[in-house]
Amino acid sequence: MARLPRYVIPGQPQHIIQRGNNRQLIFAAEADYPFFRDALVEAAAKHGLAIHAYVWMTNHVHLLATPRFDDSISKTFQSVGRRYVQYFNYTYKRSGTLWEGRYRATVVDSERYLLTLMRYIELNPVRAGMVVMPQDYPWSSYRRNALGEGGPNADWLVPHEEYMRLGLDDLARQKAYQALFASAIDRDDLAAIRDCTHKGWALGGERFRAEIEALGQRRAASRGVGRPRKRENNRV
Repeated sequence: MARLPRYVIPGQPQHIIQRGNNRQLIFAAEADYPFFRDALVEAAAKHGLAIHAYVWMTNHVHLLATPRFDDSISKTFQSVGRRYVQYFNYTYKRSGTLWEGRYRATVVDSERYLLTLMRYIELNPVRAGMVVMPQDYPWSSYRRNALGEGGPNADWLVPHEEYMRLGLDDLARQKAYQALFASAIDRDDLAAIRDCTHKGWALGGERFRAEIEALGQRRAASRGVGRPRKRENNRV
């Protein structure tokens, strides 16, 4: 079965997932995370990929990022893949592939879904039962977006304009962002995020999908299936 072409629209955010092969560990020790971070940050800066939110789980990673160029995402992941797999295989005396295959990605309607998707990404460790609160997990963007924390895990993040609209200054934005986590992500939104990312559909309303289809080479959604009708915001 032929691979579906990805939608890559410079300036439009994408939800990106990369998994370990057969869901195996891609982070086996604490030192692996900063190595991956540094490889990702360097490649993203070089290839024009602005990262707004992330989480790195033990066997997969999520990013919400906006490409500057058509090949920003592919070149970033190619660079990170080569560098990190070489490091991982050498460190753990192994050989062969580490990744499941090509990364999965979906173009995102920023006005409709961006803040919901940020919460979806940063709540992964909570849903997995690894922590009770999102701020307890060190390898995500929550501490930056909700608490204003700086440092090597955060200083390279690029706030999206939808996040910037949450308040007039940093403190107001952080308070507003924290408040979004008080409610659960709507089940329809949760299903849409998972379905669209898995299948490569555009994540957004009918008008957004029609616009994406006009720019792309294939349909941007399943015909008549899973058309979300609600408005923004909610959690898992």
